[in-house]
Amino acid sequence: MLICSDALLEYTEQVNKLGKTLFELLSEALGLKPSYLTELECDQGQILICHYYPPCPQPELAIGTSRHSDAGFLTVLLQDEVGGLQIFNEDRWVDVTPTPGAFIVNIGDLLQLISNDGFRSVEHRVLAKNAAPRVSIAFFFSTHFHPASTRMYGPIKELLSEENKPLYRETLVRDYMKHYFSIGLDAKTAISDFRL
Repeated sequence: MLICSDALLEYTEQVNKLGKTLFELLSEALGLKPSYLTELECDQGQILICHYYPPCPQPELAIGTSRHSDAGFLTVLLQDEVGGLQIFNEDRWVDVTPTPGAFIVNIGDLLQLISNDGFRSVEHRVLAKNAAPRVSIAFFFSTHFHPASTRMYGPIKELLSEENKPLYRETLVRDYMKHYFSIGLDAKTAISDFRL
């Protein structure tokens, strides 16, 4: 049994609660009732991934993780004080400075798709910035971890109008994820392929 299993279970439970609150706030930001995204099961299928980047003696020659956007609905990330995370904003890479005790929340491609670009997934990467090891913990919300799901996801009907036509085609989450993983980490290519 893992020495930190109790702490990990408690962490998972607390981040899951945070995610439910975030989905309520995001629903309201779209002008929908607070439970809307939860009723769409956007908060289902969580997975926790711990990343360890070993010390890199020549960081200028290495990339930790290449340019990509997250495929799911939402990602809650905890990074250590080493840093290395960058987002692509206004045609340039910007460092995301670590703040002790703070989470980074990334909108994923599927939330961009169902919000019809009301929210945008963020392209990001991780650089091996120095010779120190780096640790991050990512908590992903995506229903593809429940492969039996047959729910179709497309732009939310309540957000559409004559002036705001659907920008994306409907898809099963598992089909979107299959496409996403088939092309590999490559900017925002996967979501672009679902545009109408």
